[in-house]
Amino acid sequence: MLETQTVIVGASAAGLACAAHLKSRNLPYILLEKEAHVGQAWRNHYDRLRLHTHKGSSNLPFLPFPKQTPKYPSKSDVIEYLEHYAESLDLQPIFNQEVVKIYREGGQWVTATTTNRYVSTFLVLATGNANKARKYSKPGIESFPGKIIHSSEYKNGTDFKGKKVLVVGFGNSACEIAMDLTEHGAETSISVRSAVNVLPKEILGIPVLKIGIWQSLLPAKLADTLNKPVLALFVGDIEKYGLKKLPYGAIEQIREHHQVPLLDLGTMSLIKKGQLQVLPDVKSVDGNHVLFSNGISKDFDAIVTGIGYDHNIQKFLDLPDERLEDMSLFIKERRFFGNENLYFCGYYVSPTGMLREMNIESEIIAEDIAKKQTS
Repeated sequence: MLETQTVIVGASAAGLACAAHLKSRNLPYILLEKEAHVGQAWRNHYDRLRLHTHKGSSNLPFLPFPKQTPKYPSKSDVIEYLEHYAESLDLQPIFNQEVVKIYREGGQWVTATTTNRYVSTFLVLATGNANKARKYSKPGIESFPGKIIHSSEYKNGTDFKGKKVLVVGFGNSACEIAMDLTEHGAETSISVRSAVNVLPKEILGIPVLKIGIWQSLLPAKLADTLNKPVLALFVGDIEKYGLKKLPYGAIEQIREHHQVPLLDLGTMSLIKKGQLQVLPDVKSVDGNHVLFSNGISKDFDAIVTGIGYDHNIQKFLDLPDERLEDMSLFIKERRFFGNENLYFCGYYVSPTGMLREMNIESEIIAEDIAKKQTS
């Protein structure tokens, strides 16, 4: 059993940022990681992934991306940066420490892993929102003879050339995978169940998420009202192409509904050219035969489900629903921030970029721990 002031669970971007801020204040911590390296979430992603935010707005505390890194870093760029970050700041994660249970005992936090127990006054969870892939279920799906994979299992479209592939979902991962499949020669369709918002990656060379930073102090409805004519010009009428538009804008979607709009990297262009077919929700599956909610049916060779993840914190820590809901809010709006010396970093979906938000959250968390430690 090891004792320390703070245990941080997860050594990807959020956990590394928290460790860096604690270290800068000379506050002791132990950083636990279940894998044998940092940045496992990034390693799991598909090959073509690039950071959607400009590198200048996406660095972690105290260390910018290298000058030679592209404007929008690739998957490998981010992994290299996280490795360099942990080494340069001497953060010393303890690897191969999968957490099996966390509980309170004697006013302290006990974090039990597969090999050890760690006792701490403070606990920071930084395991991320993408820990458990959501299972796709439709009537008859078990009869489908082809490959069915979650987006977390997809790497590239090489093996799908010449095949008819259905991508389920219209989030950023699903749409990038649909693009990748199309570019690799697959006949790709995308099933979109719900209404959506679409944002361009840049407007007149300015990253749209940087515009989000400028508008962060505005009420969501006002920001969306200001953005509406601009989006009409740069995105167009998405309903002309089989998509349904949400009754509210992208900023409200993120802030109030905690959902991410599509940051378009080229998906809409493929749809407009007829190279990517938009289909509604799947109703049922019968062998290769897929029936959609509008009565259309098509045969497919493979299905890729981009339907998201769950954080799966309940697997090792029993928390009330109100606490789980609270952690997904903007950090300054959380009702239970720091209660029982428990903190969450990296679970809020930010309109200004997740890495930037982790930078902000990690500093606020470290400041609160420092204040409590000295009081």
